[in-house]
Amino acid sequence: MTTSNKGPWLLAYVALGTVWGCSFLFIKWSLIFLTPFGVAFVRCALGALSLFVMLLASRLRYPRELAVWGHLVVVALCLNVVPGVLFAIAETRTTSILAGIINAMTPLTSLFFIAFVFRDEAITRSQVLGLGLGLVGVLVVLGVWNGLGRNPWWAIAALLVSVTMYGVSYPYTKRHLSRRGLPAKSLAAAQLLLASLILLPTFLIHGLNGHHASAKALLGAAALGVLGSGIAYVWNFQIISNAGSSIASTVTFLTPVVAVIVGLLFLHESFAWFEPVGGVIVLAGAAIGQDRVRTINRKVPTP
Repeated sequence: MTTSNKGPWLLAYVALGTVWGCSFLFIKWSLIFLTPFGVAFVRCALGALSLFVMLLASRLRYPRELAVWGHLVVVALCLNVVPGVLFAIAETRTTSILAGIINAMTPLTSLFFIAFVFRDEAITRSQVLGLGLGLVGVLVVLGVWNGLGRNPWWAIAALLVSVTMYGVSYPYTKRHLSRRGLPAKSLAAAQLLLASLILLPTFLIHGLNGHHASAKALLGAAALGVLGSGIAYVWNFQIISNAGSSIASTVTFLTPVVAVIVGLLFLHESFAWFEPVGGVIVLAGAAIGQDRVRTINRKVPTP
């Protein structure tokens, strides 16, 4: 890739990692007055609305092909509906910091599906090593020698299922949508529209928890929707199209760092020593599995 092509996706990469890193804080704030189903719906609905406005301003349209809409249903389920509900459910009993660190597994789950399920790449020794090291990192994050501590098993399971769904979405998007050359805004807008429609019945049945919607809670819901589930998905499609699904999935290298910082500053959360240590091991596994170290070594000139 030439230098002139790096700027746009690198800027989107940093912005996406920052916004998604703050999403775990926004989820906590949104849960003040919304149920997990409400959080998932509101973030998708506000995201869909913001992208619809962007489509009008850009004079773009939703995709026309029925096959594209079918693929977008799968992506919406994997990237919005299921993780949106499960992350919110998990954060009713876990810290936003732990959720952000577990989210760092996304490059590993993406790598697994790219190599072993979609088979878009030949399986290499570094991929196997990276996946193994990442698994060790997850066990360290959870502090398995202490059991699960204050974290109930179902909350941990919800987080793990969520990152697994994220892992499916990246190679699926690359194979079935990115290569069609459709505008990123159109794909993201349609994806969030579908996610909103899927989640609407659950919101109508049990979307509000009966508590007062404070200014902080409203701010969290608005930021989660407009930024985290609106504009962010345009950046996500752009990164996948311009840099590939493997690089796009590594945006979660940034999210745990941001999640820890904002969790400490705004929620005054604490964490055990093994959580960030395990997170580093997970990220190292992802880097090895995706040949990041080898790539960096090739690009850095020797003295």
